[in-house]
Amino acid sequence: MAQIELIYATPEAQELIQLEVPDGSTIEACIEASGVQQQHPEIDLQQMKVGVFSQIKPLSHVVQDGDRVEIYRPLIADPKAVRRKRAAAAEKK
Repeated sequence: MAQIELIYATPEAQELIQLEVPDGSTIEACIEASGVQQQHPEIDLQQMKVGVFSQIKPLSHVVQDGDRVEIYRPLIADPKAVRRKRAAAAEKK
């Protein structure tokens, strides 16, 4: 058995679920076993990216003991565009 953590964050809160899954489990199987999709029906694994310790991985990736599985929401703003806008505003001051 492997001990893993599953993380999903919304703008309002972070969800941290600790799981024990069979060795050889995939990211997709871990997400299903966690029940996080019942609590957060907006999670669409066909559209959202997932990863382990900030590294994007496919749903078929086999997790290891101690892994932190993360579900990534789409960005609401392009970080580069936000920085450019902030820099332009600072120049005008």
